[in-house]
Amino acid sequence: MIGFVLGWLLTLFILVLVARMIVDWAVTLEARGDWVFKARRVTHAVTEPVLSPVRKVLPPLRFGGFGLDLAFTVVFIAALVLRSFVW
Repeated sequence: MIGFVLGWLLTLFILVLVARMIVDWAVTLEARGDWVFKARRVTHAVTEPVLSPVRKVLPPLRFGGFGLDLAFTVVFIAALVLRSFVW
């Protein structure tokens, strides 16, 4: 039962990570509307407590004006791996 609940929580967290990625790209591409900023606030509130400590160890890589957030990638892959172990 605990594995089932943890699996669903990890699945929800992965979905919020994907939503964060989409919303961040929408902001980068200059999407307008209140929904973008509300969605960004919600997705960041849920994911930032996990991403922030990882980001301290793995800062984003900069390629000119482009940045690659390694913390996001590591947390996303770790959540996928943990979910596969739990289920």
